[in-house]
Amino acid sequence: MKHLKTLFIAILMAAPMTFASAQSKVAHIDTQKLISEMPEVIAAQKQLEQLEKTYTSEIENTYKEFQTKAQTYSADAANQTDVTNQARQKELETMQQNINQYRETAAQDLQKKQVEMMRPLYDKAKVAIEKIASAQGFDYVLDSSAGGSVIMAKGKDLMADVKADLGF
Repeated sequence: MKHLKTLFIAILMAAPMTFASAQSKVAHIDTQKLISEMPEVIAAQKQLEQLEKTYTSEIENTYKEFQTKAQTYSADAANQTDVTNQARQKELETMQQNINQYRETAAQDLQKKQVEMMRPLYDKAKVAIEKIASAQGFDYVLDSSAGGSVIMAKGKDLMADVKADLGF
């Protein structure tokens, strides 16, 4: 009985050392802040803003042209035939459709350009985070941005063990 008590005490004393050695090293980083402060991202955002200004200016100019024609046609409608007024109305509708279509195309192009420019920069940041984390011996890096996630995980994944325990 005395040996059993000594063995039990020895196991209890060794348990904290076992748990301490099994702990993973965890770090965190606010990736949104990191990315927003990258010089390449700032430059890319300026290019995107300039492109957006160009599209906005073109849309505004076309819309002003549309308004001018609409006012001119409206003022002159009484002096024109029904056929002419219908043709002018159709022209204005076509112009309005073209403006709307250009607005949609510009928005899609801007979004596509943003993805093309920013994806490599996000990847560059991720690679740098993983490199530094590995060099400093971290198993996990958590994204401390709002809605963040795990960026890098080298610890044990329990998925297979849990699935086996649940029988699938």
